[in-house]
Amino acid sequence: MLILSPSILAADFTKLGEQIEETVNAGAGYIHLDVMDGMFVPQISFGMPVIETIRKCTDKVFDVHLMIEDPGRYIEAFAKTGADIITVHAEACTHLDRVIQQIKAAGIKAGVALNPATPLSALDYVLDELDMVLIMTVNPGFGGQKLIPYCLEKVHDLRMIMKERGLDIDIQVDGGIKASNAKEVVEAGANVLVGGSAVFSGDITANTKAFMDVFSEFENK
Repeated sequence: MLILSPSILAADFTKLGEQIEETVNAGAGYIHLDVMDGMFVPQISFGMPVIETIRKCTDKVFDVHLMIEDPGRYIEAFAKTGADIITVHAEACTHLDRVIQQIKAAGIKAGVALNPATPLSALDYVLDELDMVLIMTVNPGFGGQKLIPYCLEKVHDLRMIMKERGLDIDIQVDGGIKASNAKEVVEAGANVLVGGSAVFSGDITANTKAFMDVFSEFENK
């Protein structure tokens, strides 16, 4: 299934509830929540209180992306906010397997994110434990960046590895994703697309439906 996961980092926080509702009504399947600590990435975004508050706005899947150092410290706390998926960065975890098991123990789905220059081999021994892999298609920390082309090769290679190993795991992409490049991203092997400014800048309903139109092309084949 092809899924759009709008990143609320690009939303207008004075209208957050209604903008989330607008994306959901137009077809978004997940809500992407980028948590930044100012250490792993330069920016600081939001934390548990914001997620708890907006959990009341929708029952859609909360796709929580932790761009923070040593995320194992906070897994239980984020699970309690209503997270359905927690994705941690391989680069931020001293003991990646332990953090994955913490997420699983909290009763939610586990994802691992890889920065553009991090090789897929970082997942060799944990891939079977995952529900999702997030391939960053920009260097994390700032919105509005352009997709790095070689990251689509990485997506393709990961999908091939999964097929060889008989794994049915979601591949998410985040960074520079737009309706205009969504087709090539899906063709590379991704099935969960994160859109930030491409969703929340301008007409949110029209922007969301533009992604849905691309998805429909594949699902109707």
